[in-house]
Amino acid sequence: MSTLESVIWHVLGYAAMPVIVLSGFVGVAAVSLWLLSLGKDKQL
Repeated sequence: MSTLESVIWHVLGYAAMPVIVLSGFVGVAAVSLWLLSLGKDKQL
Protein backbone atom coordinates (compact mmCIF):
# COMPACT_ATOMS: atom_id res chain seq x y z
CA MET A 1 0.00 0.00 0.00
CA SER A 2 1.37 3.39 -0.93
CA THR A 3 1.72 6.26 1.49
CA LEU A 4 -1.17 8.10 -0.14
CA GLU A 5 -3.45 5.08 0.23
CA SER A 6 -2.40 4.70 3.84
CA VAL A 7 -3.18 8.35 4.56
CA ILE A 8 -6.57 8.08 2.83
CA TRP A 9 -7.56 4.97 4.81
CA HIS A 10 -6.44 6.55 8.08
CA VAL A 11 -8.47 9.70 7.38
CA LEU A 12 -11.52 7.61 6.44
CA GLY A 13 -11.11 5.50 9.56
CA TYR A 14 -10.85 8.46 11.89
CA ALA A 15 -13.71 10.31 10.17
CA ALA A 16 -16.11 7.36 10.24
CA MET A 17 -16.90 7.36 13.95
CA PRO A 18 -17.88 11.04 14.34
CA VAL A 19 -19.96 10.83 11.15
CA ILE A 20 -21.80 7.75 12.45
CA VAL A 21 -22.43 9.34 15.86
CA LEU A 22 -23.56 12.70 14.45
CA SER A 23 -25.83 11.09 11.85
CA GLY A 24 -27.37 9.04 14.65
CA PHE A 25 -28.11 12.19 16.65
CA VAL A 26 -29.60 13.89 13.58
CA GLY A 27 -31.73 10.83 12.80
CA VAL A 28 -33.07 10.58 16.35
CA ALA A 29 -33.80 14.32 16.42
CA ALA A 30 -35.67 14.13 13.09
CA VAL A 31 -37.77 11.15 14.20
CA SER A 32 -38.48 12.81 17.55
CA LEU A 33 -39.62 16.05 15.91
CA TRP A 34 -41.80 14.11 13.48
CA LEU A 35 -43.42 12.14 16.32
CA LEU A 36 -43.99 15.32 18.31
CA SER A 37 -45.56 17.01 15.28
CA LEU A 38 -48.07 14.16 14.97
CA GLY A 39 -49.53 15.00 18.36
CA LYS A 40 -49.55 18.75 17.81
CA ASP A 41 -52.89 20.54 17.47
CA LYS A 42 -53.15 21.61 13.83
CA GLN A 43 -55.85 24.28 14.34
CA LEU A 44 -54.75 27.90 14.65
